[in-house]
Amino acid sequence: MPTFENSIEIKYPRESVFDWYASRGAFNRVMPEWEKLTPLEFTGGFKDGTRNTFRMRIGPFPKKWVAEHSGLIDGYQFHDSMKKGPFSKWEHTHIFEDIQDGCKVIDRIEWKLPFHILTSPFGSRIVTGRMKNIFRHRNRRLVADLKRHNNFKGEPKKRILVTGSTGLIGEQLCCFLNTGGHQVVRLARPETKLPPDPGEVIHWDPESGELSSGSLEGFDAVIHLAGAGIGDKRWSKKRKSLIRDSRVGPTNRLCILLSELENPPEVFLSASAIGWYGDRGDEEVNEDSASGKGFLPDVCQEWEDATAPASNSGIRVVKFRSGVVVTPIGGMLSKIIFPTKMGAGGPISNGKQYLSWISLDDEIYAIHHLLMRGDLGGAYNLTAPMPVMQKQFAKILGKVLWRPSFAPLPKPIVLLMFGEMGRRLLLEGQRVSPNKLIESGYVFEHQNLESCLRDALGRWRD
Repeated sequence: MPTFENSIEIKYPRESVFDWYASRGAFNRVMPEWEKLTPLEFTGGFKDGTRNTFRMRIGPFPKKWVAEHSGLIDGYQFHDSMKKGPFSKWEHTHIFEDIQDGCKVIDRIEWKLPFHILTSPFGSRIVTGRMKNIFRHRNRRLVADLKRHNNFKGEPKKRILVTGSTGLIGEQLCCFLNTGGHQVVRLARPETKLPPDPGEVIHWDPESGELSSGSLEGFDAVIHLAGAGIGDKRWSKKRKSLIRDSRVGPTNRLCILLSELENPPEVFLSASAIGWYGDRGDEEVNEDSASGKGFLPDVCQEWEDATAPASNSGIRVVKFRSGVVVTPIGGMLSKIIFPTKMGAGGPISNGKQYLSWISLDDEIYAIHHLLMRGDLGGAYNLTAPMPVMQKQFAKILGKVLWRPSFAPLPKPIVLLMFGEMGRRLLLEGQRVSPNKLIESGYVFEHQNLESCLRDALGRWRD
């Protein structure tokens, strides 16, 4: 029977490494972005007899995987076996050993494909290659997460309320905070579809500001991410109203609620966007630059101004202006991967508009950095320090995917297909520098776009 083994030595205590794996957020953190696994039933942790179910894809076909945990030796070992899924057998043992100055993590997998005698000649190479990629990602993510938590090891764990927790950034942020031992509570509409095992949830109506369950008392921090997707649909008058109204009003109402608490949180972190700067050509802008003009700058200005009740009551307020988050899970990259793979990647219009990007990991780690640093407040740009022109982005993505990147998308086609949304999001750009974030001591996981794309897509050179 084929056996795959991965091992990594980590300069952190075995107990800390095991606790990371045992946390509610570990599953989403260890699974690569390009695999796009979806938890269906998930309990977190791995007590003997518990089962986790998730959906995966084998080529174009969805497949359900049911794993059962056993063999738990707390702090040292756990085991999971596939009860339903694409393999005829899958036995995965996780071992944690003490070594000098740290811990050694060993993953040993015994597996067998259906019709093993027939599929073994070509199947083994495919399966082994896929597992090597998964564990390369897992090793890097594990070390990076532990390092970021360790940066604040002397700080007490926090009770954190998160809105927009099911979104692209929110879900990964909640999972990362869980792996660090923080208590994460979701603030959501009653009709919000939550992930399996979401933990504690408080329900509210963002339009009225009324809570239908729970209390906002007793939180150390609130992270506000909610808002309708800016690039999800073509902008009609109704859509533009939704984009604005889902941000400005709820932010203001939430800040009023927090300001009236007997024990308000220490910090309120509110999402914003680099759309605040408007179309700036090749001008380099930073947090001290003036806002732009137009729909997006106006929305961002109102969005940030809506936090005033919190800051006026003495709560530390951080407004983070996010750039384009680069991940195949969602957002821009998820929309252009397929056409790029089909050879249709290339410059949009003349491709000279600047694209200020940030990796998903850096988005999460930067928010965590701003959360934990009690001396930081005001506006911060969450973008990588090396923005690129759109034609450079297309060229680098083509290089990573081994595809040509010269097929242009003319401006008239963009306007025909996407209207005003296309003009503002695809034809205009901002060259944004994260000056304040760097000055605060934040160190980027991905400064270079190519390394970001290779990690996000599992397309390394070696």
